[in-house]
Amino acid sequence: MLKKPDWLKVSFNEDEVADVADLIIDLELNTVCSEAACPNRGECFSAKTATFMVMGQYCTRDCRFCNVTSTKPEALDPDEPERVAKAAATLGLEHVVVTQVTRDDLADGGAGHMAETIEALRKHNPTATIEVLVSDYRGDERAIDKVIAAKPDVYAHNVEMPRALSKTVRPDADYDRSLAVLDYVKRTAPSILTKTGFMLGLGESDEEIGELLDDLAKVKVDIVTIGQYLQPTKRHAELKRYVTPDEFETYRQIALAKGIGFVVSTPLVRSSYKAAEAVAAVRQRDLSPTL
Repeated sequence: MLKKPDWLKVSFNEDEVADVADLIIDLELNTVCSEAACPNRGECFSAKTATFMVMGQYCTRDCRFCNVTSTKPEALDPDEPERVAKAAATLGLEHVVVTQVTRDDLADGGAGHMAETIEALRKHNPTATIEVLVSDYRGDERAIDKVIAAKPDVYAHNVEMPRALSKTVRPDADYDRSLAVLDYVKRTAPSILTKTGFMLGLGESDEEIGELLDDLAKVKVDIVTIGQYLQPTKRHAELKRYVTPDEFETYRQIALAKGIGFVVSTPLVRSSYKAAEAVAAVRQRDLSPTL
């Protein structure tokens, strides 16, 4: 495994991190910050924020880049939406991000549970904006409609990587299906901001990155995040290279030139990193058709 460069090293206030971590434990919740070993966990917890992960700790897919455990998942907890909403209220979050493990074992992929979580957040945090990062629900438009009907402010689904890599690194997913999900949400509910993200460092070429950005522009994604892939363990997909901060800025400029409205592109960027700032920037720039 490659030696980590200085620009990927982070520091944080351990006491402030402990406060948020204790709250998560007390309410019996999961965060993608911990389960996916996010490098920004210290910074986000120190700022009294977190990305909640619902529907358990275990995923039904085994993507080769992801640190979330893949095994038979537990039953859904009907009280979880209320606990997420309580945690968000306790933290005083103005922008709440909720993601999920993929639950292909459920008829709707967990879309109904996500909709209930959005509704609970609206009840307990009426002024907060809500962002959900969800699975592809196997392309089931009826499941997607459940989430749309709950009216999140941001509907996010990650394409993760260019088409050529997707077939081997995320074999249970599908590149074109991910694009179709983003396209469907934008056409069905244009007032909802759409968002996606992908990683660099898996061996992708500049040409493949360009084709991916073209595809995202075609489905009119509002927000794109680009970050560095960090190999969790030796059994995961091999890290081919560390991309420099200057290169990330170049890719950001390329994405903007292709017509994508707002792009966050730095090595430590993850899907929900500085999510509130991204939404505010989109709205300030009047990128949403209803704003």
